[in-house]
Amino acid sequence: MRKIPFSPPDITEEEIQEVCQALRSGWITTGPKTKEFERQVAAFCGTDRAVCLNSATACLEMTLRILGIGPGDEVITSAYTYTASASPVCHVGAKLVLVDTLPGSYEMDPEKLAAAITERTKAVIPVDIAGILADYDTIYSIVESKKGLFTPANDLQKKIGRVAVVADGAHSFGAQRHGKRSGCFADFTTFSFHAVKNLTTAEGGAATWNPALALDDEAIYKQYMLLSLHGQSKDALAKTKPGAWEYDIVAPLYKCNMTDIMAGIGLAQLRRYPGLLEKRYKLVRLYNELLADCGVEHAPHFREDEVSSCHLYLTRLTGKTMAQRNAIIEKMAEQGVATNVHYKPLPLLTAYKDLGFDIADYPCALAQFENEITLPLYSTLTEEDVRYICQTLKVCLQLSLIHI
Repeated sequence: MRKIPFSPPDITEEEIQEVCQALRSGWITTGPKTKEFERQVAAFCGTDRAVCLNSATACLEMTLRILGIGPGDEVITSAYTYTASASPVCHVGAKLVLVDTLPGSYEMDPEKLAAAITERTKAVIPVDIAGILADYDTIYSIVESKKGLFTPANDLQKKIGRVAVVADGAHSFGAQRHGKRSGCFADFTTFSFHAVKNLTTAEGGAATWNPALALDDEAIYKQYMLLSLHGQSKDALAKTKPGAWEYDIVAPLYKCNMTDIMAGIGLAQLRRYPGLLEKRYKLVRLYNELLADCGVEHAPHFREDEVSSCHLYLTRLTGKTMAQRNAIIEKMAEQGVATNVHYKPLPLLTAYKDLGFDIADYPCALAQFENEITLPLYSTLTEEDVRYICQTLKVCLQLSLIHI
């Protein structure tokens, strides 16, 4: 029997050497490796600048703060996502608005999204679930059609001139559509480099902003730096210059910077990333082939002129109940295959129930969740592993017809 974990990190000697270099350099907090990683992330995404912080959640919260979003404002996101898409809205004091998915889809229902926009709406957070880019054309069409309701509260909001589109791209680093990569579609995009992501810095994340907005890149970058370093006017690296010790605290802000140890892992991962993506593409195609005849739906990672980052292999077990899905997860674990579920809709979670959300208002998200199972997908997974996973799933599906 094989033992197949769900999502281990792909760490090689390259990453280890980068970390060792940082440790030996005497500079382990935010420094030259972090700045270089930011430059390379921006170049990879096709944006002019990027900022790297200690999590995608921090990146999303700081982005909302840069946009001037706070109490009295509303921010919309999907009911079918992880809490990190929504909790930053609560952190800044805005009202969270959740939208149900389309039937049989992981994406927000466009009609319900349009109906949810009010004169208080300041941002929409689409989710690139599994690494599949959201339908940004439709989302932009919706927010443009609602411009008459929008009243800007600061210069950045005035510059954008409508509800801001802030992508939760936690899964989509490297996803492409029409020759453009994730990071160039939404007004702002936030990425995750958590341990289970395609590219990892152990913890960590990045934010980019769309070059088409023609923002003052240096001013935006400086705001992220202030927000992430206590509101301090100079970071530790800048203070090492001769005679440059003096600094100011412009506001009592937050602490969520990336370290050079983390960035060292990221630099090595980014050098390897094209190959890591290719491996994922091959594995997803193999999954699609092997599961084509057994009543298993899979998320669309390959569409015309588009490819996802192939972060998660989401499936739905056609005709299965939640109890059957859960039993299949247990049976697969008994055969050495770790699986997962992405995600429990937010209204099923205590924190969001306490905010007044009721899953009865999100029937499509609930239906999407009830028979979803996520199969292992990572760059060290072998084709033989995938064949074993698929065979095990097929056996468990047959057993579910008999015993569940």
